[in-house]
Amino acid sequence: MSNQTNMIPKILTIPEKKLVGKQVRMTLSANRTAELWQSFMPRRKEIRNTLGSELFSIEVYDQNQDFSEFNPNTEFEKWAAVEVSVFKEIPVGMESFILPAGSYAVFKYIGAANEASTFFRNIFTIWLPESGYLPDCRPHFEVMGEKYKGNDPLSEEDVWVPIKLIEKDL
Repeated sequence: MSNQTNMIPKILTIPEKKLVGKQVRMTLSANRTAELWQSFMPRRKEIRNTLGSELFSIEVYDQNQDFSEFNPNTEFEKWAAVEVSVFKEIPVGMESFILPAGSYAVFKYIGAANEASTFFRNIFTIWLPESGYLPDCRPHFEVMGEKYKGNDPLSEEDVWVPIKLIEKDL
Protein backbone atom coordinates (compact mmCIF):
# COMPACT_ATOMS: atom_id res chain seq x y z
CA MET A 1 0.00 0.00 0.00
CA SER A 2 1.50 3.34 -0.99
CA ASN A 3 1.93 6.27 1.35
CA GLN A 4 0.27 9.20 -0.39
CA THR A 5 -0.03 11.47 2.64
CA ASN A 6 3.01 13.69 2.06
CA MET A 7 1.39 16.42 -0.01
CA ILE A 8 3.47 19.21 1.54
CA PRO A 9 6.31 19.88 -0.89
CA LYS A 10 9.60 21.68 -0.49
CA ILE A 11 9.80 24.70 -2.79
CA LEU A 12 13.25 24.73 -4.40
CA THR A 13 14.94 26.75 -7.12
CA ILE A 14 17.58 24.88 -9.10
CA PRO A 15 20.19 25.91 -11.65
CA GLU A 16 20.21 24.51 -15.17
CA LYS A 17 21.21 20.82 -15.35
CA LYS A 18 22.87 18.93 -18.18
CA LEU A 19 21.51 15.43 -18.81
CA VAL A 20 22.22 12.62 -21.24
CA GLY A 21 19.81 9.83 -22.03
CA LYS A 22 17.14 8.44 -24.31
CA GLN A 23 13.64 9.65 -25.10
CA VAL A 24 10.38 8.50 -26.66
CA ARG A 25 7.11 10.22 -27.54
CA MET A 26 4.14 8.62 -25.74
CA THR A 27 0.84 9.05 -23.89
CA LEU A 28 -0.27 7.58 -20.59
CA SER A 29 -2.79 5.40 -22.41
CA ALA A 30 -0.01 4.14 -24.73
CA ASN A 31 2.67 4.12 -22.03
CA ARG A 32 6.18 3.26 -23.24
CA THR A 33 8.01 3.95 -19.97
CA ALA A 34 9.10 0.34 -19.38
CA GLU A 35 10.40 0.06 -22.95
CA LEU A 36 12.35 3.31 -22.54
CA TRP A 37 14.03 2.28 -19.28
CA GLN A 38 14.75 -1.24 -20.55
CA SER A 39 16.65 0.27 -23.49
CA PHE A 40 18.44 2.87 -21.32
CA MET A 41 19.55 0.98 -18.19
CA PRO A 42 21.91 -1.55 -19.83
CA ARG A 43 23.72 1.36 -21.55
CA ARG A 44 23.85 4.03 -18.82
CA LYS A 45 27.43 3.12 -17.86
CA GLU A 46 28.50 4.24 -21.36
CA ILE A 47 27.74 7.85 -20.37
CA ARG A 48 30.86 9.78 -19.33
CA ASN A 49 31.20 12.71 -16.91
CA THR A 50 28.21 11.65 -14.78
CA LEU A 51 27.33 13.56 -11.61
CA GLY A 52 25.98 11.26 -8.90
CA SER A 53 24.12 7.99 -9.34
CA GLU A 54 20.55 9.32 -9.51
CA LEU A 55 18.30 8.56 -12.44
CA PHE A 56 16.07 11.24 -13.98
CA SER A 57 12.67 10.43 -15.48
CA ILE A 58 11.60 13.56 -17.37
CA GLU A 59 8.29 14.52 -18.98
CA VAL A 60 8.30 17.35 -21.52
CA TYR A 61 4.79 18.58 -22.28
CA ASP A 62 3.71 20.89 -25.09
CA GLN A 63 3.74 24.60 -24.20
CA ASN A 64 -0.07 24.85 -24.17
CA GLN A 65 -0.60 21.83 -21.86
CA ASP A 66 -3.59 22.33 -19.53
CA PHE A 67 -3.08 20.41 -16.28
CA SER A 68 -6.53 21.21 -14.89
CA GLU A 69 -8.05 18.38 -16.96
CA PHE A 70 -6.59 14.87 -16.88
CA ASN A 71 -6.35 13.33 -20.35
CA PRO A 72 -4.55 9.97 -20.69
CA ASN A 73 -4.21 10.56 -24.47
CA THR A 74 -2.11 13.72 -24.14
CA GLU A 75 1.21 13.23 -25.94
CA PHE A 76 4.50 14.11 -24.28
CA GLU A 77 8.20 13.36 -24.53
CA LYS A 78 9.53 10.96 -21.87
CA TRP A 79 13.25 10.81 -21.02
CA ALA A 80 15.41 8.35 -19.08
CA ALA A 81 18.63 10.19 -18.21
CA VAL A 82 21.53 10.89 -15.87
CA GLU A 83 23.14 14.22 -14.99
CA VAL A 84 26.53 15.06 -16.50
CA SER A 85 29.08 17.82 -15.97
CA VAL A 86 29.71 18.36 -19.71
CA PHE A 87 28.29 17.14 -23.02
CA LYS A 88 31.31 15.16 -24.27
CA GLU A 89 31.34 11.72 -25.86
CA ILE A 90 27.56 11.20 -25.93
CA PRO A 91 26.97 7.51 -26.73
CA VAL A 92 25.45 6.61 -30.11
CA GLY A 93 21.66 6.43 -29.81
CA MET A 94 21.54 8.86 -26.88
CA GLU A 95 20.95 12.60 -26.76
CA SER A 96 21.76 15.61 -24.61
CA PHE A 97 19.04 17.44 -22.71
CA ILE A 98 19.16 20.74 -20.82
CA LEU A 99 16.83 20.96 -17.85
CA PRO A 100 16.16 24.71 -17.46
CA ALA A 101 16.72 26.52 -14.17
CA GLY A 102 13.63 27.40 -12.17
CA SER A 103 11.41 26.86 -9.15
CA TYR A 104 9.89 23.49 -8.35
CA ALA A 105 7.50 21.98 -5.84
CA VAL A 106 9.29 18.80 -4.72
CA PHE A 107 7.15 16.00 -3.32
CA LYS A 108 8.38 12.77 -1.70
CA TYR A 109 6.51 9.76 -3.08
CA ILE A 110 6.74 6.53 -1.09
CA GLY A 111 5.09 3.53 -2.68
CA ALA A 112 5.05 1.30 -5.71
CA ALA A 113 5.72 3.16 -8.95
CA ASN A 114 2.72 1.49 -10.60
CA GLU A 115 0.40 2.91 -7.90
CA ALA A 116 1.49 6.57 -8.19
CA SER A 117 -1.34 7.83 -10.42
CA THR A 118 -3.54 8.99 -7.50
CA PHE A 119 -0.56 10.78 -5.93
CA PHE A 120 0.11 12.68 -9.18
CA ARG A 121 -3.58 13.47 -9.67
CA ASN A 122 -3.73 14.90 -6.11
CA ILE A 123 -0.79 17.21 -6.83
CA PHE A 124 -2.67 18.80 -9.75
CA THR A 125 -6.25 18.66 -8.45
CA ILE A 126 -5.77 19.36 -4.72
CA TRP A 127 -2.36 20.84 -3.88
CA LEU A 128 -1.79 23.06 -6.91
CA PRO A 129 -5.19 24.87 -6.92
CA GLU A 130 -4.74 25.73 -3.22
CA SER A 131 -1.00 26.56 -3.37
CA GLY A 132 -0.76 30.06 -4.83
CA TYR A 133 1.26 28.60 -7.72
CA LEU A 134 0.58 27.66 -11.32
CA PRO A 135 2.39 24.93 -13.26
CA ASP A 136 5.22 26.46 -15.30
CA CYS A 137 6.00 25.51 -18.91
CA ARG A 138 9.15 23.56 -18.09
CA PRO A 139 9.83 19.84 -17.86
CA HIS A 140 8.41 17.81 -14.98
CA PHE A 141 10.71 15.12 -13.58
CA GLU A 142 11.27 12.45 -10.97
CA VAL A 143 14.61 11.69 -9.33
CA MET A 144 15.22 8.09 -8.39
CA GLY A 145 18.09 7.54 -5.97
CA GLU A 146 19.27 4.69 -3.75
CA LYS A 147 15.83 4.23 -2.13
CA TYR A 148 14.03 3.73 -5.46
CA LYS A 149 12.86 0.11 -5.78
CA GLY A 150 10.38 0.24 -8.68
CA ASN A 151 7.09 -1.41 -7.76
CA ASP A 152 8.12 -2.16 -4.16
CA PRO A 153 5.69 -0.49 -1.69
CA LEU A 154 8.71 0.95 0.22
CA SER A 155 10.20 2.56 -2.89
CA GLU A 156 10.98 6.32 -2.67
CA GLU A 157 11.40 8.98 -5.32
CA ASP A 158 11.27 12.76 -5.51
CA VAL A 159 8.63 14.28 -7.80
CA TRP A 160 9.56 17.72 -9.20
CA VAL A 161 6.72 19.89 -10.54
CA PRO A 162 7.71 23.20 -12.24
CA ILE A 163 5.88 26.12 -10.66
CA LYS A 164 5.49 29.89 -10.87
CA LEU A 165 3.71 32.26 -8.52
CA ILE A 166 0.20 33.34 -9.46
CA GLU A 167 0.43 37.00 -10.43
CA LYS A 168 -2.14 39.00 -8.51
CA ASP A 169 -3.81 42.05 -10.03
CA LEU A 170 -2.88 45.19 -8.11
